Amino acid sequence: MKGALRPLRVGLTGGVGSGKSTVASHFEALGVPVIDADRIARLLVAPGQPALLEVAAYFGDEVIKDGQLDRTALRQKIFADDHQRRWLERLLHPKIYAAIEQQIAAQSAPYVLVVVPLLLETGRLDLVDRLLVVDVDPILQIQRVVGRDQLESSEVEKMLEAQINRETRLLAADDVLDNSGSPDDLPQKVLKLNQAYLNMAARHR
Repeated sequence: MKGALRPLRVGLTGGVGSGKSTVASHFEALGVPVIDADRIARLLVAPGQPALLEVAAYFGDEVIKDGQLDRTALRQKIFADDHQRRWLERLLHPKIYAAIEQQIAAQSAPYVLVVVPLLLETGRLDLVDRLLVVDVDPILQIQRVVGRDQLESSEVEKMLEAQINRETRLLAADDVLDNSGSPDDLPQKVLKLNQAYLNMAARHR
């Protein structure tokens, strides 16, 4: 796909527990193509995939359960040891971004939503034309993840520490969606952003 025919690329990011997946699902319901780094990562470490074998060789059999990746066990390891976390990122991030670029190139929609939790941390703003940050207060982030994943608050705090801080994320944003309120508010907020992105895409193309 060449130059002006490329869709407008809107990157969506935010801290853990901010509600990125929920926001993305509302865009998807409007017919917007969503390219999700987490979905790609899950495919990369599916049973039988080469990346899963590399993960098992490095971390040991304790991260494998019934032939599949035990995400809870892996998460405990990588957030307890920065060296191990960085090893996993070096393995998966290039593969994830290669897949994202392939999927973007296959799109003909006016714009595409690219959901990457660590977009800023990995320095890949070149991948998108515009950055949408889903923002919530850190205290609310912790509460949501503790409730969702049945983790201790200390574990969630380690996850937050591994991510870029809220202030830096907001400074980098072109658009901010405040997701601290009721879930009922989200559809209207997404609808408004969708119209804005369609207008931008028309000019972009």
